[in-house]
Order: sequence, then C-alpha cells, then structure tokens
Amino acid sequence: MKYIKIVLSILLFATILSANTVTIKFATLAPEGSTWMNVMREFADEVKKQTNGEVKIKIYAGGVQGDEKDVIRKMRINQLQSGGFTGVGLGAILPEVRILDTPFLFESQAEIDFVKQKFFDRFAKGFEKKGYVLLGWAEVGFVYIFSNYPLRKKDDLNKVKMWMWEGDPLAEALYKTAGISPIPLSITDVLTSLQTGLIDGVYTSPLACLGLQWFTKVKYMLDIPLANSMGAVLVTKRSFKKISPENQKILLDLGQKYFNELTRLSRIDNENSIKEMVKNGLVLTKVQDKKTLDEFLQLGEKSRRELVGHLYSQELLNQIEGAVNAFRNKEK
Repeated sequence: MKYIKIVLSILLFATILSANTVTIKFATLAPEGSTWMNVMREFADEVKKQTNGEVKIKIYAGGVQGDEKDVIRKMRINQLQSGGFTGVGLGAILPEVRILDTPFLFESQAEIDFVKQKFFDRFAKGFEKKGYVLLGWAEVGFVYIFSNYPLRKKDDLNKVKMWMWEGDPLAEALYKTAGISPIPLSITDVLTSLQTGLIDGVYTSPLACLGLQWFTKVKYMLDIPLANSMGAVLVTKRSFKKISPENQKILLDLGQKYFNELTRLSRIDNENSIKEMVKNGLVLTKVQDKKTLDEFLQLGEKSRRELVGHLYSQELLNQIEGAVNAFRNKEK
C-alpha cells in the first residue's frame, strides 16, 4: 500500500510538472551552422533557463518541415507552434507587412531600425488579430540585383532575363512598373536556371547569394540596395496563451534581445559576403549620377503605389514614407 502511494505521488508530481511545461515546436528554412541558427539556439537555451524549464523550444532547421507556406499550414493545425519567416511568409499571414520590403524604400540601416521600432506595435496587433504573436524582427538584410550584364541605369534591366520568386507580388509590381517580363521560378530552381541560361539576373541578399552559390553564375552586382528583406519570428497565439504571464514576458523580452542581435550579426555577414564574392571575381557596378539614381527611386515609388489596395492601404503607405522622410530630414 505504501509503495502504491509513492508511485501515485510520483505520477501526480510528473503530471503537474508536465502541465506546467509548454513545448514550442519551431521551424525555419535557415540551415544548421548559420548565424541564424546559432542565435536561435542561444535564444532557446536562455528561454529554458529563465523559465526554469517551463518553456522549451524544439527547433527544426534547414526546411525539414517544408517551405514557409508549409510551416504556416502546420502552425494553423498545431503541428508546429512557431516559425522564422522572410517577408514572403509574413505576407501570407499579414499582407500589409510587405510594405517594409517594397523597392527603394530605405537608403540606410538606421532608417530601417527607426521604422521597425516605430511601427512594431501596429504590426504586432495585426499579427495578433490573425492568431499570432510577434516575438521580434529578424531581417534578412538589403537585397541587391546580381546579373551577367552590368546594370548602370534603369533601362539596362530590359537587357537581363530576370528571375522572379514565384508568387511574390512585390517583385511582380516592380517588374510591371519597369516594363519587364520576368521568369517566375521557385528558389530551388534558380541555380539550375542560371547554369542553363534560362535566367541571367536574380535579386537576393549577399549572404544568400553566397550561400546558395548563385554568385558562381553571375558577374555583376548593382551596388545600390533594391530593397530590405524583412524577417520575423512568430508564435501561435494559441500556444502563447498556455504560457504563464511571467514566462510570456520573458519570451517577449528575450525575443527582442536575441533577434536584434541576430539582425546586427546578419548585417555583418552580408558585408563579409560581398567582400568574399568580390575576391572571387564579382564586379560591383555603381550608379554614376543623381539623375540615374532618381530613375531607380521613382521606379520604386511607382511600384509601391501599384500595391496600394492589394497589400496595404494608402494611409499606411503615407505613414511609412512620412516616417522615413522625417527621419532623413532630422539626420540632415
């Protein structure tokens, strides 16, 4: 009888302990060994430590749970509870967030940081309405155009067989405004298409261009940022509610800390990637005069207008552009 009571006590304790523990299954396309994954594992360890093991994060890296749309689908049916997304995945949940990825919106990292902080609460509320909690921004970084033809002015884009990420409305709007007919492909088909000559122009971050080996099939990089590619970590509201208020605060605070650090490190990785590709023969082409630069900026402005009513409102566009311009005037 005494033995049975002991066993029952142990089982009761284990049940209580289990009830207080929340395991969050997190998935990302980022590969093991990358800066992204190194920071994510540090974040998971710190969450476990500060919550005394009451919140655990189980990580699935390298796309083993599928692409971003697969991860979103699995989060909706509770097979996964969290994910790290690029703007494409974020936009599938909250279309208006893609405004942060629009062409030629930002000229500096300081502008990006200012806007991200200023509009964090707005986008966090938007994600919450969709059933998700925004733990923090984790940007991919500035995106550049890489090609086998030197781009020195806007019209040079017409000489390039440009790739478009299949289903990306931002790229579609930019190409439409520029009068370009792109070749839509999934990311997994890009390297082969560069090898066969189906395409000879792509847009991506320097780190991705290096890591995906696309740089081995292109010769030039236009040395002005096409856009800034945002990223973020989301957790389902359903699983977040299972966490105690104290641990929710820990998760949110650590999210801000670690994903801000991830952004800082990603920027360094992108700078180093450009240097590495240049060492291997990549040539940087620069816009030669203000008139040419203005042509690119006007192209970005027109494409942003093209997306009003499709992804975001005119009001939000005015607010974002107004914040950027106010920051620039203050800096000047």
